[in-house]
Amino acid sequence: MKLIDITRELFSSPPYPGDPAPRQELLRRMELGDDFNLSGFYACCHSATHLDAPLHFLSDGDSVDQVDLNRCIGPCKVIPAKGVLTGADIDRLAPQPGDRLLFRGNGRAFLSKSAAFALAGTGIFLVGTDAQSIAPACDEAGPHTELLGAGIPILEELDLTAVPPGPYRLIALPLRLGGAEASPVRAVLIRD
Repeated sequence: MKLIDITRELFSSPPYPGDPAPRQELLRRMELGDDFNLSGFYACCHSATHLDAPLHFLSDGDSVDQVDLNRCIGPCKVIPAKGVLTGADIDRLAPQPGDRLLFRGNGRAFLSKSAAFALAGTGIFLVGTDAQSIAPACDEAGPHTELLGAGIPILEELDLTAVPPGPYRLIALPLRLGGAEASPVRAVLIRD
């Protein structure tokens, strides 16, 4: 069994344009004479590798602590992609109910609204990308609303640079942040 960490480091990942940068505060340090080390941190819920819950774009949507964790653990497929995928692209992929799809495009794999609409009708459990957002900058709301409205959580800003396309098992659990619309995750792939 091989574990592949596909999580971007929280403090060094560039924030999404307009989001605050994460930061760490060193509160106690053994090297300064303290008996222990202690840190605090601040981060946007969408910093580095994170999971978007329906509440991100739907005022009555589930918050991240209400996301069914079964959607975040299980078989997945890493699929090479680049640019903005369309509904026709999704139809060619023929996703099945219960699939978890991760798009690998060196930070340039996005879904159009028609692609998100096509995925929303398939019964997939989760979708992810190695880009900062699943949606292109010209239409952030459309793809998010389609997917999250269908109850499909979205993993964003994965690190898939060293991951060949193919089947894996995914573990990407969000923090239990009551009432939050998103959460950082530690995402790993398992290959037997």
